[in-house]
Amino acid sequence: MRLLSLLGLLTIMLLSACSSQNSSQEFSTVTEQKWSEVEADAEDTTVRMFMWGGDEGINQYIDDWVTPNLKEKHNVTLERIPMDTGEILQKLQTEKQAGKQDGTIDIIWINGENFKNAKENKLLAGSFTSNLPNFNEFYQTDDPAFQTDFGTPVEGMEAPWGKVQFVFHYESEKIETPPASFEELKGWVQENPGKFTYPNADDFTGNAFLRHILYASADTPSDIYDSPLDEGSISETAEETWNYLNEMEPELWRSGEHYPNTLTELDRLYSQGEVWMTMGYNEARAESLINDGVFPETTRSFVMEPGSIGNTHFLSIPFNSTNPAGALTAINFMLSPEAQLAKLKPNYWGENTPISIDKLPKEMKEEFQSVDRGQSVLSQQKLEDSFLPESEAAYVDWMKEQWFDEVVQN
Repeated sequence: MRLLSLLGLLTIMLLSACSSQNSSQEFSTVTEQKWSEVEADAEDTTVRMFMWGGDEGINQYIDDWVTPNLKEKHNVTLERIPMDTGEILQKLQTEKQAGKQDGTIDIIWINGENFKNAKENKLLAGSFTSNLPNFNEFYQTDDPAFQTDFGTPVEGMEAPWGKVQFVFHYESEKIETPPASFEELKGWVQENPGKFTYPNADDFTGNAFLRHILYASADTPSDIYDSPLDEGSISETAEETWNYLNEMEPELWRSGEHYPNTLTELDRLYSQGEVWMTMGYNEARAESLINDGVFPETTRSFVMEPGSIGNTHFLSIPFNSTNPAGALTAINFMLSPEAQLAKLKPNYWGENTPISIDKLPKEMKEEFQSVDRGQSVLSQQKLEDSFLPESEAAYVDWMKEQWFDEVVQN
C-alpha cells in the first residue's frame, strides 16, 4: 500500500510538472506569433482582470472607459474582478500547487513585493513586453524604472501601466503653510495635537510613510534606496526613525492608541475634519474625491524634504491564464496613448503616465500637455525635482515587523 501511494504521488507530481511545462510552452507559442495573429485569436474572447478595487475613480476608469473601448476596438470583453493583490497571489499559489492549468485570472495589476513574490514562486507566464507594439513604439523601453521593480529585475514579465508619487494632502483653510520637512512635520504635530495620524505599517500607504521617515533619518536617501537591506548597516538610521515616531506618537490622533488600518480610514477622518492631513501614492488622487464632495474643495497637496517616493506599477499575466492572446491584446490597449490620456485626465483616475511624451505624434503630445490635472496637483516640475526611487522590496516587510516592535509595542 505504501509503494502504491508513493507511485501515485510521483505520478501526480510528474503530471503537474508536465502540465506546467505545457503551459509555459503554450504561452511562448503565443508570444512567438505575429501581432496580427495575437489580436485575431483575442477576438470575441473574455479577459478577466484581477485587481485591487478600493478606489472608485480607478474602478470607473476601467468600467466606463477601458471596457467599452476595448470591446469596440478589439471585440474583447474585459471583466474586472476586485481582490487584494495578496489574495490574488495566494489563489495562484494554491492553483499552482494543485497543478491547475486552466486558471480564472488573465491579467494582474501588480508591483513591488507582490511582483517579487510572484516571480520567485513562478506564478507568472513569462516575458512578453517585447511583443507589445504600443510599449515598443511609445515608451522608453530601456528606462530603469521599467527594468527593476522595487529592486527586482522585471525581465519583460510585467508591462508599465502607470507611475505615481507619494504626496500629502491638507486642508488649506486650516493650514496656511504646510511643513517643509519631516522635522517640521513633527513640530507641527506637537503644536496641533490630534490633527495628524498615518495608516499602520501593514497598509501600503502607511508603510510608504514610514519609509519616508527612514529616508529622512539617513545621511542621504540613497543610503537606503541604493542598498540591499542590511539591518546592521542601517541600525543607527533605524534607531533615529523609531525615536522620531515615538516622540510624535503622543500628539497623534487618539494619542497614537489606534492607527488607521487603511488609507480609506484615514481619508474618512480627513473628510470628517478629525485630522487635517491625509496622504497617498498618486499625486492627483484628491481631484476625484474633491469633485465627488468627499474631500473639501480647499484640499491641496505638498511634499517634504528630502523628497517624495515614487514608483511604477505594472500589468502582468499569470502562469495559468487560459486566454494569453486576450491578455496581451488588453494590456497593449491599456498602454496605448488613447488609454493613457484618458487615465491622466482627472475626471476618472488622474494618474500620471509612464508613456514617453516625446515619442507621441504632435497632436497627441499636445493633448497630453494640455491636460489640467487640477488645483490640488503639484506641478510636474515640483514632482520631478522631489522624486525619490523606491527601496528594494525587503524593506517593506522589515518595516512592518520593526514598526510593531519598536513603536506599537514600545
